[in-house]
Amino acid sequence: MTAPAAVHVVEAGERGPLLLCLHGIGSSSAAFAPQLAELSAHARVVAWDAPGYAASPDPEGPLALDDFADAAAGLIRERGGSAHVLGVSWGGVIALRLAARHPELVASLIVADSSAGSGTDPAKAEGMRARAAELAELGPRAFAEARGPRLVSPDAPDELVRRVVDTMAASVRLPGYAHAAASMASADLRGELPSIAAPTLVLCGDQDHVTGVEASQVLAGAVHRTAYVIVKDAGHLANQEQPGRFNAWVLAHLRITAAIPE
Repeated sequence: MTAPAAVHVVEAGERGPLLLCLHGIGSSSAAFAPQLAELSAHARVVAWDAPGYAASPDPEGPLALDDFADAAAGLIRERGGSAHVLGVSWGGVIALRLAARHPELVASLIVADSSAGSGTDPAKAEGMRARAAELAELGPRAFAEARGPRLVSPDAPDELVRRVVDTMAASVRLPGYAHAAASMASADLRGELPSIAAPTLVLCGDQDHVTGVEASQVLAGAVHRTAYVIVKDAGHLANQEQPGRFNAWVLAHLRITAAIPE
C-alpha cells in the first residue's frame, strides 16, 4: 500500500456536522455542486478529488481500496471528531470500507447508487479492470463522451449530460483511474457489511442501470441500521439528476443522525 499525497477539496458551510462527499469513479468534487450549494446551510460540506483525480496530485504508487479509505479518514481527522460520509457509486464503496475500517470516524453513512464492489461478479470485475486500457486508448475526452451519457436517465436534460461528460473529461487520468478501477474490481464487501454500525441511508435512482437497484437492495439488506430510498426519475447520478429530492432525503437523515434543528 502507498500513502497518498494530500488531496484537493472543495468546502462550503461554516456550522453544523461535517459531511464528507466521495465521488464516483468517473468524477470529482464537481459532482457535488448541488450538495455544496444547498446542504451547506445545514452542514460543513467537504467534497474531495480522490487521489490522482482532477486537482489532486498523483499518488507515488498504486493505491488499494484501503488506501482510498485511509485518505478519506485523514480528511476527517484533520477536521476533528467524526463525519457523516456521503459516497456515490465507487465513493460509496470507499465510504463503506471507511466505516468498517475506521468506525470511530463515521457518524453515519449515505450510500448512493452503489454496490458491494465489482469483485462480487467475475464479469463485472473483468470489465472494470479493462477500463484503464480504454482510457489510455481513447483519452479522457472520448472516454467521457462514450461513458458519461449512460450515467443519467434517458430523459436527462442535455445540459446535465454535457456537465457529466465535461466533469469526467476534466477529472480522470492515469494512473489514478487505473488504481481506482483496480480497487473496485477487487472489492467484495458482502462479508463486512453486517459489521457496519453507523446508521446508513441507501439511495438509488429508479433508472440506475449501472450499479442498479438490486445492488443497492443488497447493501440495505446487509447493513443493520439502514433506511432505503428509491429516487424517482433518476439514473446512476441521482444526486445530480434529482438534487432537490436527493438533498431532502440527506437532510432528513442528518436531522435524525446529527440532530440538525428544523
